[in-house]
Amino acid sequence: MKAVLGGIALALAATSALAEELVVLVDTGTEMPMARFERGRLAAGIHKDIGDALAGALQRQARFLALPRKRLVTALAAGQADVLCSYRQEWLPGPFGWSQPFIPIDEVLIADRGVPAPRAVADVANQPVGTVLGFAHPEMTELLGTGFVREDSPSTEANLRKLAAGRMHYALIGRTFLDYHRKTGDFTLPIHPPLPVRSYMGQCAVSFAGRLPLAEVDRAISRLRKDGRIDAILARYR
Repeated sequence: MKAVLGGIALALAATSALAEELVVLVDTGTEMPMARFERGRLAAGIHKDIGDALAGALQRQARFLALPRKRLVTALAAGQADVLCSYRQEWLPGPFGWSQPFIPIDEVLIADRGVPAPRAVADVANQPVGTVLGFAHPEMTELLGTGFVREDSPSTEANLRKLAAGRMHYALIGRTFLDYHRKTGDFTLPIHPPLPVRSYMGQCAVSFAGRLPLAEVDRAISRLRKDGRIDAILARYR
């Protein structure tokens, strides 16, 4: 009888522990400062810091599920994870709830000092511009049309290496990525002041099949914003 009761207690404890998790989905193709992976597991970066902070605000334990970009929609829709953050609805088609916007994302155009400083997007018409494969840049397409010549690379870091090697002169990059790689000394090429292209706020996609309702996630985000936690996290990488 004691053995049976003990088994039940263990099962209940395991169920309780599972219920107290917040499973955060992360794209394995993401680079620092957003994410660093070790042996397939998320080890550091903004995604981890925000996931841990969000879990803490929800009084849960964060667990990170790292998957390739092509599997994100299916996994989130199936409830394999609760949230996927720093995305926008137009990037992630699917039956998800969307949190309030709270992660600032600034896209800039950079140019090396070997060419004149672009004063407007139109100045790079018909010139190769470094982009990351699979990422859309609607403002560039709208302004330049067929004059937007993409030079696709597998990652932002690859684009920075191309710039440093003189293989191209222009690239689109998130300001957070640029600031981080300058801070760490990974990117030392002299460039003109970055030209702002667009600014927006990232959100969290919330699975309807997950453990938490959207309203609860939103309340937790509001608390993190109010106490300055989001700003403090981002400041560490600038």
